[in-house]
Amino acid sequence: MKIIFNLLIFFLFVPCAMAQSFSSYFAFRDSLNRIIAIPDANTRNLVLTDFLNGLQSANKIPFAIGDSVAFLYRGNANSVRWNGDFNSWGSVGNIQTNGSRLGNSDLWILEQTFPSDARLDYKIVLNGNTWILDPRNAFQQMSGFGPNSELRMPNYIFPPEVIRRPNVPQGAFSPNQLINSVHLGYTVQYRIYTPAGYDSLSNLPVVYVTDGHEYANDQMGSMLIVLDNLIYDGVIPPVMAVFLDPRNPSNLSQNRRMQELPINPNYLRFVKEELVPRIDSLYRTNPLPSARAILGTSLGGINSAYFGIAAPETFGLIAIQSPAFWYRPQILTMYQDSARKPIRISMTVGTFFDGQNEARQMRDILRSKAYQLYYREVPQGHSWGQWRGLLDEALIYFFGIKSNAPKPQGTKPTRSKLLGNYPNPFNPTTIITYQLATPSDVQLELFDVLGRKIATLVNTRQASGTHTYTLNALQFSLSSGVYFYRVRTREFSETQKLLLMK
Repeated sequence: MKIIFNLLIFFLFVPCAMAQSFSSYFAFRDSLNRIIAIPDANTRNLVLTDFLNGLQSANKIPFAIGDSVAFLYRGNANSVRWNGDFNSWGSVGNIQTNGSRLGNSDLWILEQTFPSDARLDYKIVLNGNTWILDPRNAFQQMSGFGPNSELRMPNYIFPPEVIRRPNVPQGAFSPNQLINSVHLGYTVQYRIYTPAGYDSLSNLPVVYVTDGHEYANDQMGSMLIVLDNLIYDGVIPPVMAVFLDPRNPSNLSQNRRMQELPINPNYLRFVKEELVPRIDSLYRTNPLPSARAILGTSLGGINSAYFGIAAPETFGLIAIQSPAFWYRPQILTMYQDSARKPIRISMTVGTFFDGQNEARQMRDILRSKAYQLYYREVPQGHSWGQWRGLLDEALIYFFGIKSNAPKPQGTKPTRSKLLGNYPNPFNPTTIITYQLATPSDVQLELFDVLGRKIATLVNTRQASGTHTYTLNALQFSLSSGVYFYRVRTREFSETQKLLLMK
């Protein structure tokens, strides 16, 4: 009789576990509570295993719906804690990230609320000192210290530009090159990215990239992939990149970024007086400061800001990601006390323990001095997942205005493709262009940064060829910010970003 009762309970719970579709966080929690309350341990373990396996197969661990999330870990432990971007990896003690054991089971849970479009790195800490990846979460993000598990809240949009597409021609990436620096007193190594078709190109803009070995890593900065995709899609023109490696070429375990990047005049002189002239003499570059960018994150963000204030005659485009201005707060005073420099600045920052307060101070200083500034905050932490996902916005802001004009109509395309929008950034109108290889039923849709659909712009059958749609921000009462647009047919679907700046 007991066996029959247990089997009845099991089959009552199995459909819920297999469906793994919950209308609300309450519905999810209610199902979990009912499983934990099953009195027979064997039946409870059987149903709980099925429940968790169903969530795992659907990539729903951690389980998130709306702005609610449940971190789940199953196993024998005296304590389970979740550390990550949301508590500065355990250094902020007033944020509760200790898990609770549910009933008599071996399941541990941590319940939190985050913005519905957040993306956060984390690890599980067992018994206070054993750090592990979440064994039931397939999503990971590489860091400078190895992989972390990745929480993707429901409205987070994975950046499509970081995905390598087999049809996109790849630029060339040189082997390590060495330069003996007089100003630094040691040898620096770097690598060069030249876009596909370089031999027929000239007058190329150049991006100088600090921490270049990580920005160029496909699992971290993904910058080679982003450049290939944006250039191929016509969103930016062909661009070169110089990836500076802060590691000692003779001992890669010795990273010199702590000395090089936070307001180092010798490092500035090295790049300005030694490296830039070499690159301009060897490659087909545009030597104007308006075509030369410096990019960096964290300490590299300080470095970019310093280059902008100290060498605007060399670097006219300043890309700052997650700046650690708190480490050298005098950079704020340098901008506050000086006249406006002829530079354009892109600055992006996360809202989870990512130097947001100091970034906002710099933002306000720059705005008060009427700098050309693109500024954006995202609900993420100090992570390559954030930085690579925002790379395209800096590149588009610097290079995209004149580059992604609509392609001429009248030619018959061989494949369907979203060609981008021009101008980008825009205000108040921009032209979205796409091509169809065959007559197709087409939908062109506009979404906000949370992935919510704002409008269907096109919903009709169209002939093969190149088509355009003029988007007017006033028509949809759009405010400044990032939006996504997607064109899709039965055969293909492609999404791109556009930036509205009022």
